[in-house]
Amino acid sequence: MRPLEGITVVTLEHAIAAPFATRQLADLGARVIKVERPGVGDFARGYDERVRGLASHFVWTNRSKESLTLDVKHPEAQTILKRLIVEEADIVVQNLAPGAAARLGLSYRELSALKPEIIVCDISGYGSDGPYRDKKAYDLLIQSESGFLSVTGTEEEPSKAGPSIADISAGMYAYSNILAALLQRQKTGRGQHLDISMLESLVEWTTYPLYYAFDGAAPPRRTGASHATIYPYGPFPAGDGKVVMLGLQNEREWAAFCSKVLLQPGLSSEERFSSNSKRSAARDALRRIIVEAFAGLTAEQVIERLEAAQIANAHVNDMHAVWAHPQLKARNRWREVGTSVGTVPALLPPGSWEEGEPRMDPVPALGEHSEAILAGLGYSSDRVATLRGAGVI
Repeated sequence: MRPLEGITVVTLEHAIAAPFATRQLADLGARVIKVERPGVGDFARGYDERVRGLASHFVWTNRSKESLTLDVKHPEAQTILKRLIVEEADIVVQNLAPGAAARLGLSYRELSALKPEIIVCDISGYGSDGPYRDKKAYDLLIQSESGFLSVTGTEEEPSKAGPSIADISAGMYAYSNILAALLQRQKTGRGQHLDISMLESLVEWTTYPLYYAFDGAAPPRRTGASHATIYPYGPFPAGDGKVVMLGLQNEREWAAFCSKVLLQPGLSSEERFSSNSKRSAARDALRRIIVEAFAGLTAEQVIERLEAAQIANAHVNDMHAVWAHPQLKARNRWREVGTSVGTVPALLPPGSWEEGEPRMDPVPALGEHSEAILAGLGYSSDRVATLRGAGVI
């Protein structure tokens, strides 16, 4: 039995933050009913067509869910939705536009009056109050507001993270807070309101540079793929044109790096490189020494030396290399997940279970489960057909 079997989630969600949170609840066995707009659905369905005609974002964040189409602005759809929540749901998740859920009668105050044990998780850009409450928020904009862009990129130009990390961080905090709320409900019998802010989530992830700039101090420099405060730590070219990523964390590793990788043991005792802060300050000079030492070696030869010296290193993989990554293959991390266009590979969620596996059910087609869900609420097939004809579902 999976940990969340018997738990039902009703979610009004789009894009990434809420879908990522609820997919992880589904991974643990929860029943997740995704409410989507008739004919259109979650707009992330239309982001691209890279997975045999389906959108990459949607396939990633929506497996193991049921899709129910409802025009939530229609009075009868609102009745259906309210019944579904009161009769079936343990958890309601939403990341609609600011204020939209409350206008639909789905605020925690209204729902908890009908069902005291309900857990309501609202995910928004900036939170439920404050001067930015009604401000639109997308991932790039939160990366900017949080200060993330100011410490990411090169000296010449800031750069966003490739993945949607503001959405992902908010989704992770929504997921963990929901799990905590379920544990709390076991003790008290009551639900609670969770207010998850993308800004607060990503500022938490950016707190090291925030503290680095504490009390008016200069913030970390933007250093591309290198570390802003630890050196050497980052990418270095080998003689064959490939790049090796490496990182040192302490003086023991620095001495081993000099003697076994650079083959220059005397370098470790030079005063200008005698501590991390000094190496970081003299990084341009040290980089020239490292690049010169690597110039006569292939990337694999550099990695062999790094491994022998027990220095942390990595290949700079592209997406195709990750699909074929030998570690993921050796640990049997890939599974197959169904979609409307056939099966596609899917990575098991991080972590391992001694008994069984996480749930890995199909990605739903738009409205695929509408009839079954409404039948569960007592609607006849004729009534469902009428609702469909009226555009309610």
